[in-house]
Amino acid sequence: MMSGEKARKGFTLIELLIVIAIIGILAAIAIPVYRAATVKARLSEVTTAIRYVASAAITFYGDHDRWPDCSTDYTTIRDSLGVYIPTRRISNMIASGNPFTIQATITNISAANPQIDGDTLTLIASTGTDGAINWVWGGNLESSYMPKL
Repeated sequence: MMSGEKARKGFTLIELLIVIAIIGILAAIAIPVYRAATVKARLSEVTTAIRYVASAAITFYGDHDRWPDCSTDYTTIRDSLGVYIPTRRISNMIASGNPFTIQATITNISAANPQIDGDTLTLIASTGTDGAINWVWGGNLESSYMPKL
C-alpha cells in the first residue's frame, strides 16, 4: 500500500441506504402478492369441495333425471350425495334449485383479508337442449379470486 492511501473498510452510509431502499421496494411488491397467493390457495379448498358436490350431483341427475335438493345445509349434501364437505373453510353449503346451484359460504380464509369471510361462491348448472350440462361460477366473491372453469 502506498503511503498516504487508506485501506477502505466497510460500507458507506449511501451504500447502506441504497440496499435498504431496494429491500423496501421488493418487500412492498412481494407482500401483497404473497397474501393474494395465500388467499387463492385457501380458496382452492372451497372450489374443490364445490366440484366434488357438482360431480356427485351430475351422477344423481343421470340416475334420477332431476337435480338433488340439498337446500338446508352441508349435512343434507353428505346424506343425499355421499360427499363429505370439509368445514374448515366453508361455514355452510347448499345445493338445489332450478337452475341447479351449489352455494358455499366462505369462512376462515385470511386474517389479513377478513372481508372475504362471509362471501359466497356459487357454481350454477344449466342443461342445454342436447342434454349437455354447462357450469358457470358466480357469487359475490371478488373477481380476482373467482376460480376458472
